[in-house]
Amino acid sequence: MGGERQTGQSMRRGIFVLPSMLTIANLFCGYGCLVYTFRGEYAVAAPFIGIAIVLDTLDGRIARMTGATTAFGVELDSLADIVSFGVAPAMLVSAWGLSPFGQLGWAVGFLYLTSVTTRLARFNIQSAALDKRFFVGLPSPASAGLLASTVFMYPRELVTAAEAFPVLALVLVPALMMITMMRFYSFKTINLGFQRSVGPLIVVAVIIAAIAANPQVTLVVMSYSYLLSGPIGAVVTRIRRRGGPSNQEMTGVQASETSGISMSGKPGR
Repeated sequence: MGGERQTGQSMRRGIFVLPSMLTIANLFCGYGCLVYTFRGEYAVAAPFIGIAIVLDTLDGRIARMTGATTAFGVELDSLADIVSFGVAPAMLVSAWGLSPFGQLGWAVGFLYLTSVTTRLARFNIQSAALDKRFFVGLPSPASAGLLASTVFMYPRELVTAAEAFPVLALVLVPALMMITMMRFYSFKTINLGFQRSVGPLIVVAVIIAAIAANPQVTLVVMSYSYLLSGPIGAVVTRIRRRGGPSNQEMTGVQASETSGISMSGKPGR
């Protein structure tokens, strides 16, 4: 019995340590990206951010599934995210495509870093009260993935302002979308347990095969598709609200039906 109790306690401690180990690995990927960025090896630096996104997803999922969410883990995760999804992509894109703009370039990179930090701080204080199906504002891992996938697809350093001009939009657009109130699907509500359909497995298999066949194009398509999903979803929601009956009209109809039932004992027509 004592041995079983000791084993259970060790497992409990291991469960709490596992998410933090993944967070440290996430932090290492951010550091690795910075190291290779300083060496000018952008094609090697960019994938570190992609690996960090996978690790960040896993540590949060494992912490929630095992009930191992702690205040320490939340703070550690946020600090690691600032490095991996803030400092690392900002430095990567600054060295790769913002250097022709001089002081303007590093100022734009700093604005991106500020947006990531603000986004993470807002998420930490609002996460308990938000709809778990959606993120409010573009998530910082998705924003970092957008920058990294672009560099990964075209790793040659941009040396003239003319060819580097689109990079300003590449950095500023996700930076602004991170601090908006636009909603993006979170994928947190996806059921990883028992499923009657094999559809999710087929989708995952197709994504893995596409990445294996052509990682540069596949990752860029995935990153930009997620970026566009927010504005497209906002437009669709607004159109639906305009096309449907207003709340006042629905309230009036319900009141009329209730009145008809109470006066005649039968539903109003």
